[in-house]
Amino acid sequence: MQQPSDLKEIRLHGTKSFPCAVYRTRSVEKGAFVKHHWHDEIEILYFSRGGFRLEINMESFPVHSECLYFINPGELHSIITETTGSYEDAIVFSPDILSFDSCDTAQVQLIQPMQKKKILFPRCILPTHPSFASIRDVFTDIMHSFGHVFLEESVLDDGAVTDDLTNQLYIKSSLLRILAILSSHKLFTTTEKNYDKRVEDIKTVMAYVRNNYKEKIYISDLADQVSLNEQYFCRFFKKAIGRTPMEYVNEYRIKQSLRLLEETDLPVMEVCLECGYNNLGNFLREFRKHTSTTPLQYRKKKS
Repeated sequence: MQQPSDLKEIRLHGTKSFPCAVYRTRSVEKGAFVKHHWHDEIEILYFSRGGFRLEINMESFPVHSECLYFINPGELHSIITETTGSYEDAIVFSPDILSFDSCDTAQVQLIQPMQKKKILFPRCILPTHPSFASIRDVFTDIMHSFGHVFLEESVLDDGAVTDDLTNQLYIKSSLLRILAILSSHKLFTTTEKNYDKRVEDIKTVMAYVRNNYKEKIYISDLADQVSLNEQYFCRFFKKAIGRTPMEYVNEYRIKQSLRLLEETDLPVMEVCLECGYNNLGNFLREFRKHTSTTPLQYRKKKS
């Protein structure tokens, strides 16, 4: 199902000409690792060490050992670390980079349905599955293809990209090899309808916050977006996201304030007003709560 574009994660994975990027993260504490978001790209996750809880479309998946997970386009997901020293790597790519001009069998039966979101990747592959070792090896090769910046213990929260022609060819061929391995083991499934009203309701509320965070937002405003009473909506939202609706609103507003502090010279009071806070004291309390510092100290540190 085509999703409204304003619900998407605001992030370019890779470059416009080569929409593929890799991410390497290493947790030093328990808690939210990757917060709820979604995107049109396909994501392959490799958990190599530690404990996680992966949440996808309102389902929770405990991760306590080495494994591979696949995130299909449009799926709402988050990652929570449950142990320190946890390792997770990701490849995020648009299926468009694999497309062929010729209408061969691979293009018609696999690539095009993938672009139209009519094919689902398997949710998880464990080391006991015969395809695991092959996919993991290709996954590792792709990570290393992003160049010398990708060192064994490096942390790439912002992602690594490559504009090198040889690397791009190798990455594309390696992604196709992963598709071939999945296909040979018949791990793809087709779907005519991939719709969950609960997930769409959460996306709708997130979109409303994104579009209206500069204005006053009441619980009733959010509940009205999905036609629920306030009490039920609050329970539903917290169960899905792990935070109350207003905690999510404040978190989003502070995220926008960080961007303004980094990218503009606006005075703190103007940043406060731009992010939906009409009271400077409330803004400063929320800012310190989320960052353990002040706006001026944050700006100085980032300059």
